[in-house]
Amino acid sequence: MDYLIIAEAYKKIEATTKRLEMTEYLVDLLKKTPPNVISKVIYLTQGKLYPDFVGIEMGIAEKLAIRALMWASGSNESSIQSELLKSGDIGKTAETFLTKRKQVTFFTKPLTVERVYETLDKLAKTSGSGAVDTKLSLISGLLTDATSIEAKWLIRTVTGNLRLGIADMTVLDALAIAYGGGKETREKIERAYNISSDLGRVAAVVAQQGIEGIEKFQVHVGEPIRPMLAERLGVPEEILGKYYGSCLAEYKYDGERVQAHKKNDHVLLFSRRLENISKQYPDVVELIRTQIDAQEAILEAECVAIDLESGDMRPFQELMHRRRKYGIETAITKYPISLFSFDVLYVDGADLTQQPFPKRRQILEKIIKPNIRLKPASQQLIKTSQQLEDFFEKAIEEGCEGLMCKSVNPDSVYQAGNRGWLWIKYKRDYKSEMTDTVDLVVVGAFHGRGKRVGAYGALLLATYNPEKDQFETVTKCGTGFTDKDLCQLYEMLQKHIVPRKNSRVQSTLEADVWFEPAVVLEILGAEVTLSPIHMTALDIVRRGSGMAIRFPRFTGKYRNDKSPQDATTAKEIVAMYRGQLRKIGETLP
Repeated sequence: MDYLIIAEAYKKIEATTKRLEMTEYLVDLLKKTPPNVISKVIYLTQGKLYPDFVGIEMGIAEKLAIRALMWASGSNESSIQSELLKSGDIGKTAETFLTKRKQVTFFTKPLTVERVYETLDKLAKTSGSGAVDTKLSLISGLLTDATSIEAKWLIRTVTGNLRLGIADMTVLDALAIAYGGGKETREKIERAYNISSDLGRVAAVVAQQGIEGIEKFQVHVGEPIRPMLAERLGVPEEILGKYYGSCLAEYKYDGERVQAHKKNDHVLLFSRRLENISKQYPDVVELIRTQIDAQEAILEAECVAIDLESGDMRPFQELMHRRRKYGIETAITKYPISLFSFDVLYVDGADLTQQPFPKRRQILEKIIKPNIRLKPASQQLIKTSQQLEDFFEKAIEEGCEGLMCKSVNPDSVYQAGNRGWLWIKYKRDYKSEMTDTVDLVVVGAFHGRGKRVGAYGALLLATYNPEKDQFETVTKCGTGFTDKDLCQLYEMLQKHIVPRKNSRVQSTLEADVWFEPAVVLEILGAEVTLSPIHMTALDIVRRGSGMAIRFPRFTGKYRNDKSPQDATTAKEIVAMYRGQLRKIGETLP
């Protein structure tokens, strides 16, 4: 398949902000794609070579890309740097210089998807002595044979800034239309993705085997299952009302959620963002290897920092010292952990995701050989609001954030990759002020003044709306940041800058700088209010009004363990607002 077909499709997709048009262009691209290369096309469209959990990235710095562009175009570095400064986009810069390249190269051959993918794969896996020169040779080799439009997307791909604005949900829609017979098959294709986290493999199966192949899709040890998410309520009576009078409540630990995969003596750990974090937690790997009585298993747990002398749980911030590449053995001693398992999804060939939660919990307790470092999450069957309040107070007293309340009904399956009422987060008793933190996505920024010149003075933050697959602004935050935070955020956000508002971002405000939704921060505010400016939950409580967080403050916690789609939702903000009104006795809108 010619790579030019992809490049031309990307050009059309980039030119529109309408999701339906994006989907149509993507469907057209997929229909032109031979089934044997569909997975490669999907990965490239995601701006990657493999699913995230494989952990292989291209990681090419802009400086190296500029050198490769010099070789391929025959231009000098200063002119390329000057053009880049004007355009702000290495892809557009490559397109410009390849259009007017000085040297004519004979014997060029058209780029194919297969050649591009294999070259980029070799580039990503190149390391050690001479790696920089090898990578430079590989990139410039592709650019030499590339047309100007191909060069634009090649450079963007290798530098990790594809900027297409295509979400995984859009790809699933396109796959359903192109190969599944229509959008009505989207749910089956999405389930296959949710239990494998591998969009390329899902695409290959549906393209080659149709929906029949998707229906046979199985859970596999080593492929992380996209985590199930909870809704949020702050009133015990409402929680029990959702569950027809009874539920299982578990401690909500203040730690890092991990998904452990065991196959004989081999253990892998994945974060809630599906990153392989096994090397950061070798002690957890050993716990799973020795204390789980099963040949194969996939289970979920909360990894919590603990004081071995007192047995007390420590704050989440201490646990984050374990997320490092070096000095791990020292960190294990300094920041020991305990593991509290709360669900099991697969055991010895049996997919448990479609089993009700009480049965999953029963199986979990059977396969765990508990000790002081690994045990099931503390749990209690709840039938009255007073029982829930009492268990909540006990959880808080023991150092937890609150409770997770879970359905015990026959339909209490594991909803991989989805948020729903089968799990409800009960963290704090909401009062007229905001006493609970929220996790918000950075979508824009405003330039700093005075002491903050050269940094961002405030960030534009958004909630996530899963029904619309959109990020909706909810507040502007400029407090709580240390000087170190301001420098760190400036550097962190540079690679996510986009030339205009992302198509998935809903905002009436015009930021000085726009970002692709990627970075999640923990925020605490004074209260949730109606807003004529912000877009979160627009028209839900009152026509013409959205929701906003007043007097927001950064808590200092970077939620690197959360993807943008795991951020606080618009529905949760509405629930917090209504909870506030109940507590101060106001009438609900």
